[in-house]
Amino acid sequence: MKTIRIGSGAGYAGDRLEPALELMEKGNLDYIIFECLAERTIAIAQEQKLKNPEKGYNGLLEYRMDKVLPLCVEKGVKVITNMGAANPVAAAKVIKKMALDKGLKGLKIAAVEGDDILHQIDRYMENDILELEGKKLKDLKEQIASANAYIGTEGVIEALKQGADIIVTGRIADPALVLAPVMYEYGWRHEDCEKVGTGIMIGHLLECGGQITGGYFADPGYKDVADLARLGFPIAEIKENGEVIITKVEGSGGRVTTATCKEQLLYEIHDPSTYLTPDGIADYTNVTMEQVGADRVLIKGATGRKMPETLKVSIGYKDCFIGEGEMSYGGIGAYERAKLAGEIVKERLELTGVNYDELRIDYIGVNSLYRDKISDAMLQDKSVLGEVRLRVAARTKSRNDAVKIGNEVETLYTNGPAGGGGATQSVKEIVSIASIFIPRDDIKQIVSYEEV
Repeated sequence: MKTIRIGSGAGYAGDRLEPALELMEKGNLDYIIFECLAERTIAIAQEQKLKNPEKGYNGLLEYRMDKVLPLCVEKGVKVITNMGAANPVAAAKVIKKMALDKGLKGLKIAAVEGDDILHQIDRYMENDILELEGKKLKDLKEQIASANAYIGTEGVIEALKQGADIIVTGRIADPALVLAPVMYEYGWRHEDCEKVGTGIMIGHLLECGGQITGGYFADPGYKDVADLARLGFPIAEIKENGEVIITKVEGSGGRVTTATCKEQLLYEIHDPSTYLTPDGIADYTNVTMEQVGADRVLIKGATGRKMPETLKVSIGYKDCFIGEGEMSYGGIGAYERAKLAGEIVKERLELTGVNYDELRIDYIGVNSLYRDKISDAMLQDKSVLGEVRLRVAARTKSRNDAVKIGNEVETLYTNGPAGGGGATQSVKEIVSIASIFIPRDDIKQIVSYEEV
């Protein structure tokens, strides 16, 4: 039975490059994917594109392609990536120029568009916002910066049929990066719901890169993983019947076990019986896993149902500013001094008339992760803390008010309490994310090509 090998070269926008190159050099791959988008990532990319129409793609595109392009030609590995972000066409042109500069020949580069619906956003002003109960999109109209639908496999499959070697997309659903070449290679159709459900599962297992090979899994003394500094990224060996073995390059760091695979299978899917994607609805409830060798796990049993009638759209909107300041306190009484410092800053913000919508005062090392109730149970005697870092942050409508947050923290240097040091401050303009659903027929994918 035919088997194809797909590797995961990235699990997020800024991921390491060396494990991807190791996969291409030693993994005997047919395909490698680079999954580099998150919800806010594409909204930020849209803002970059507005400032410069030739930008808006992943900032590490050139860095990665400098090493990936020669291996793509030498090893015959096809590359599929969403590094196009807000501008897949510009990304394809950049890749073409890099290939020409390197003297590489015979490459066909495809750009898949259709996810960006900002130009037609007025059609959906009456749509409900998923995350904001009782709100409609029109309530954010003046703040909207981007609108990108999660698209499926259609454009990538079309590009593969046309012989593309490198395919660059925008906001494609993460599992579709893997599902598309599997559907293309084996002739699966979207009507083959159970097979598509299996392909969605495989894409989900690969999409986060080193998480499944022990990276996010590792917990010293409880779940030990060897050689994490040389963590190997995963490979999926996929058969036409949908069975898959997850593995990695022999000798690379990390581990592939049923435990690492189970954690990734359940990562960010909400309901295991109803994992919604543009290509279908996957059901993981009958999935089985078997360790069939060192760093080799056989996974099967996923099923699926037909694709949803609607597509999710990620809306990026300019929400607020966050002003932030930090100060460290050490030695005897560090926590009490940090608490006093936080109280001083809060009172100073009131005295000086700083307007904010939300204020947080955290004590890093004490309660910044779990807040008071849980933190108090873990740290019964805070008087023994050797060091505490105060963090004050506030959401504001204006940049001017946000600046004042960090300024007040910094003034603690000379205005008490004793022993503060290492002050930092920052202001960030926040692009937040909301979601709506739209009819899937409103989206038309377009594929264009560059050839070298």
